[in-house]
Amino acid sequence: MPDDPSPSHADEPAAEHIRFDGRVLLLTDDPAQIRRQLAGIDEPFVDEIADTEPASRLRDDISTDEITPAYICYYHDATLGDFPYLGLRSGGEFPVGRGAVRAGGFVASVAGRRRGKGSSREASPFAERAAGIRLVLARSFERIYRENCENLGIYASTDLDLVRRVRAGEAIPVREFTEGRGTISAEVVRRGGLFPFNLARLRGEIVTPAPGETPRPMTLSEKILARHWVRGAGRLDVVDAVRPSDEGFVRTDLRFSHEYVTPMAAALFTETLGPDAPITDPASVLCFRDHLTLLPEAMRQEHVDAGLLDVAIELERVQREFAATKGIRLYGEVARGGSEAICHSKVLESHALPGQVIVGSDSHTPHAGAIGCVAFGVGTTAIANAWLTRDVRVSVPPSVLVRFRGLPSAGVTAKDLMLELLRQPFVREGGAVGTFVEYAGEAVESLDVDERATMTNMAAEVGAFSAIIAPDERTAAYLVRQRGLTIAQARALCDGLRSDADAEYARVIEIDASAVRPMVARPGDPGNGLAIDELGDVRIDIAYAGSCTGGKASDMDMYAAVFTAARAQGARVADGVRCYVQCGSQEVMRYCADRGYDSLFEEVGAVLLPPSCGACINAGPGVSREGGEVTVSAINRNFPGRSGPGQLYLASPYTVAASAIAGKIVAWAGARDARDVRFRPSSPAI
Repeated sequence: MPDDPSPSHADEPAAEHIRFDGRVLLLTDDPAQIRRQLAGIDEPFVDEIADTEPASRLRDDISTDEITPAYICYYHDATLGDFPYLGLRSGGEFPVGRGAVRAGGFVASVAGRRRGKGSSREASPFAERAAGIRLVLARSFERIYRENCENLGIYASTDLDLVRRVRAGEAIPVREFTEGRGTISAEVVRRGGLFPFNLARLRGEIVTPAPGETPRPMTLSEKILARHWVRGAGRLDVVDAVRPSDEGFVRTDLRFSHEYVTPMAAALFTETLGPDAPITDPASVLCFRDHLTLLPEAMRQEHVDAGLLDVAIELERVQREFAATKGIRLYGEVARGGSEAICHSKVLESHALPGQVIVGSDSHTPHAGAIGCVAFGVGTTAIANAWLTRDVRVSVPPSVLVRFRGLPSAGVTAKDLMLELLRQPFVREGGAVGTFVEYAGEAVESLDVDERATMTNMAAEVGAFSAIIAPDERTAAYLVRQRGLTIAQARALCDGLRSDADAEYARVIEIDASAVRPMVARPGDPGNGLAIDELGDVRIDIAYAGSCTGGKASDMDMYAAVFTAARAQGARVADGVRCYVQCGSQEVMRYCADRGYDSLFEEVGAVLLPPSCGACINAGPGVSREGGEVTVSAINRNFPGRSGPGQLYLASPYTVAASAIAGKIVAWAGARDARDVRFRPSSPAI
């Protein structure tokens, strides 16, 4: 097949059967097995991989960070085919080298549960397809990853018996890849991808089905989707009701992308529609230069020598020129370094409004759900198609209600609540994958909008489609303060945005917030949560406080509270610890300056960084350099390699700051009770 997975190769007549001519790569926990396969030796147990107890265990939880590590996403063309699975950890090793998959003649690859978790980067399936992979198999998939595969024309299935049939050279009926899929998803698969489907839809060749409109009690997210429903070729047509599994298109109020994604989306858009094709309603489209502005300060020298820095810089140029040509607002770099803002921060600060539908090219787009938006991440192809149609494909997900009863103790933050939720068996076992999570309860109502954004942001770690919090008086006050609205205008926007009392939820999770203690997630997965007082002695080398999840104004207040107490007692960041505080936007930078936090951070030995995704994506100061280094971080995920080769613990802003002073992972006692916390210079006890 061609190396270039562009729509021009997918817009072909649909076949009734497909034969996958090539080898099958099993992604297992045994690095020796993977190396043998890459060397041309098919494992003898490959035909029995569908068994409950196969000869070797398939790797579960393969994230997109492992399929295409962040630095590989600097490429946005067929070169990506050299790189799939380069970050795959198997038995503590990384057995896949550059070009190995393409050279091995593989047409399919197989994994275990939750394949494609993590970042929504479409570079991952793009790289797989460019390497020759036409079929991906797994026991279960993350929603965005599977959708990205189908949008690009890659077949996906949870039927692992297909391994045997592919190896036997059997022609597989295409209907086997569409069974159980919604009408639209099935037609996307049959047509060979999203662009061919949408072009046919806009020509009137495809009529999307209307949802069952029998009035019913609805959740908040269902109400918003119903108000944005589109029928026909892009015509907004509000419906009375939607229900889980209804499939169709919804009109977006805002579409955004960043420099990791815009160039690839622009290439897909241009190749399909031509260089002069206009963006539909460019005023509702945003671009961000936020991911890689500090990359030169963090890129490993071998990557610089390999020319990757030049490749990354090219992404900025392509996005800038595309935005200028199409009349799109670009939040770019600033002269003094860093970005104007991280996309999620700026969308919430300046653009999102209650009741809107917002899509972005990032799995943490649900950040804006903090004020009652339906905000969700989509892949590159979906963004490119949304530039054309202004709508996006959805299958209405089931809703899960997470009720945090009671009030959290002083010093227990939204991050602690999320780490508690992520270790719940239902979430750990993938029960919330693809759902719409609604947070409620006294604890959530007590949080300000910044803290609520931590919870909705981390819907990605839950595996959810998105997350939402019903707007209330705190939301209205935020809109008055942040947007200059009158209180009457703000309340009008929030009015009626509540779930019906008898709305249906697939699951209700009850958590006693008053019993939650300061938490930490151990390396490898955000679900590896543990109360800090059960952790033991973990010395740290890096404390990283920031990014979108931990770079908001309220996060800065928490860092400052700890550092103020430390300064008062003559304490500083512990010897041997590198501490960074990174703001989510220039607005937060000004907030810090207005309150003197910038001087405070400097006095205690913390480095204040301008806005950028930075170390959160292995692209800025704060990344680990060696496997033995230990980081405690306020970011949202700690998958292997996410922020360098070291061991990454997730924690709240209070914990990150306190740990920087202590030199080891500790909770901040000063936030939990009225005791007079004593710091000792250089090696304080907390």
